[in-house]
Amino acid sequence: MNKYLERLYNGIIRENPTLILMLGMCPTLAVSTRAFNGIGMGLSTTAVLILSNLVISLLRKHIPDQVRLPSYIVIVASMVTVTELLIEAYLPALYEALGIYIPLIVVNCIILGRAEAYASKNPPVLSIMDGLGMGIGFTIALTLAGLVREVIGNGTAFGMQILPAGVEPIGIFVQPPGAFLVIALFIAIMNAMNIRTRQKRLVEMDGCSGGCAVCAEPCEDKKGEKDA
Repeated sequence: MNKYLERLYNGIIRENPTLILMLGMCPTLAVSTRAFNGIGMGLSTTAVLILSNLVISLLRKHIPDQVRLPSYIVIVASMVTVTELLIEAYLPALYEALGIYIPLIVVNCIILGRAEAYASKNPPVLSIMDGLGMGIGFTIALTLAGLVREVIGNGTAFGMQILPAGVEPIGIFVQPPGAFLVIALFIAIMNAMNIRTRQKRLVEMDGCSGGCAVCAEPCEDKKGEKDA
């Protein structure tokens, strides 16, 4: 796979910041009451990720190790301020819905984590693609969580009524417990997909029968990792 496309795939699927790495959970749980909110927060974070990764990558050889984290925070805070002012000016409804969670992007673990783990060690274009992949993965997770919670909790999707008049929404899904339930469901689905993918690899490469439930022998994949 092309190294640039690999960065996109990595952020969306393999290391999805919300569903795999479990980062950025505070805005995920707080603002995903509606699909519109999820898209807004996701795209805002994506913009900050791309810009901060670019600037940090360009300055990576000039920032002393002793002050790298404070420097990253200053860069990220500058990008967040620009993003917040643009949202307030052109999308006031979204600005009101997201509230305090826009400036809190400054301390989002996803952004600081990618700055430290990737942008500070790689060239600008790859860093941009890494930020884009992580941002898209974060946006998808927030939007799906917001859509599920909005449909079940309010009977609407993107503000439009979709449930019949006689069907009563389950209000708990727009409350904090609903966020935990939905995110847990998504994580369970992702885990199940990974398990099936690994089983398929064992069958195709190692001649395994695929009957893990009734197999009494330990198996070993290509990396030598044993599973009971």
